[in-house]
Amino acid sequence: MLIDFMSNTYFQFKEFIVHQERAAMKVSTDSCLFGSWVANRISNRNKEDSQIEKAKSVSRILDIGTGTGLLLLMLAQKIEAELEGIELDKGAFADAENNILASVWKDRIRLISGDVLQYSFTSKYELIISNPPFYENSLKSDLAERNQAKHDESLTLRSLVKVVDMLLDEAGIFAVMIPTFRREELLNYTSEIDLYLIESMDVLNIEGGKPIRTCFLFGRKKVEMIQTSLIIRDSTQQYTSEFKKLLQDYYLYL
Repeated sequence: MLIDFMSNTYFQFKEFIVHQERAAMKVSTDSCLFGSWVANRISNRNKEDSQIEKAKSVSRILDIGTGTGLLLLMLAQKIEAELEGIELDKGAFADAENNILASVWKDRIRLISGDVLQYSFTSKYELIISNPPFYENSLKSDLAERNQAKHDESLTLRSLVKVVDMLLDEAGIFAVMIPTFRREELLNYTSEIDLYLIESMDVLNIEGGKPIRTCFLFGRKKVEMIQTSLIIRDSTQQYTSEFKKLLQDYYLYL
């Protein structure tokens, strides 16, 4: 079952609901896949990987650019931790606030309305997650809010990495999803501050296609890197079994 996220004013998951009336960027298949992948990898990490194992007892999680609060809710469903999300856009923040307050995890989630580049954080985090603006110096739409959400004018990829370096605990994990064509750019930035790639997953929209997005996990120590891929739809446009397995705890119809 394919769902048109963008045309819905809300999206019902198995354990929570996401309203998105005011947010410029709506719930998407990409963001759902990313949130589920991170929740799965952190809650079911490879016990032989000491770097990821240290993230087992994460007590503080930060979502940079939280939007509607989707990633916070997906992580809260599977990880027992205190979660914080920071969002610059007022409309998205309002949606996130309503979504969090309506959830059963509202006591564990705190929202910050502000700019991550200017906000004074008082602690560090064991997990930092971000689904940042996709494009830099690309064609812009006429809608200012959508530009800010989809183009990294207020928070560039380099700035994001620098912020993560300041806020990430020594045993922490940084999770991020970006367009695959920006992979080398991201790896160049992370290498400048000694953040090491632990795991990556290329996302293909359809069987036989090329990767469109890549999900990454970074840590402070070098480990043997794991690289995988996931196909969202098969040649008949149906969700693949791998995609269904990854999202089955969240999507109503899987």
